[in-house]
Amino acid sequence: MKILVTKILIFTLFFSWVKNTISGDAYVRDACSVTRYQNLCIHSLASFSHTAKKSPSIWARAGVSVSIGEAKNVTQYLNRLKKQKSIKGRRNVIALSDCIECFGDTLDNLHRSLGILRKLDASEFDVQMGDVTTWLSAALTDEDTCLDGFEYDDPDSYTSKQIRGVRFKVSRVTYITSNALALVNKLASTGLGISIH
Repeated sequence: MKILVTKILIFTLFFSWVKNTISGDAYVRDACSVTRYQNLCIHSLASFSHTAKKSPSIWARAGVSVSIGEAKNVTQYLNRLKKQKSIKGRRNVIALSDCIECFGDTLDNLHRSLGILRKLDASEFDVQMGDVTTWLSAALTDEDTCLDGFEYDDPDSYTSKQIRGVRFKVSRVTYITSNALALVNKLASTGLGISIH
């Protein structure tokens, strides 16, 4: 009898877990349906599903928060490359410094955006959304600009491999920021309604 009760309890817990996982999965998929890089969106924001559910304002904040975390990681990586002098060639060294500066601006704009998203006000909503959209667009421009100055000499050289690493990491942040902007645009078109938490 004890074994039967234990089995029933295990099955109940398992199906409850599956149900929660599926519903959480549905929330993040629905939120990410407006983004350009949906798989990356789902992967990077899945942990917010049970908190955000169907709230455009929470999803927008989550998108910007994740962008900040990724941008910080890239900034640390770029600073490490500079400190280690891993990238050679005058033009590439200048490009790396410019890239670090661009990411400083990116982080400023992302932090400003998150600050506004944390204190949304129905009476100023349109202005706030306009500001956030402008800052996120500026962050995207800075991320794109970061890659402009690099040049590849010998594709097999250590420097070229490092630059490819920079390009990969910066591109990932750009995609995540683009997704955050899409989530903010969804919030702007939805309005506050009852979705603010």
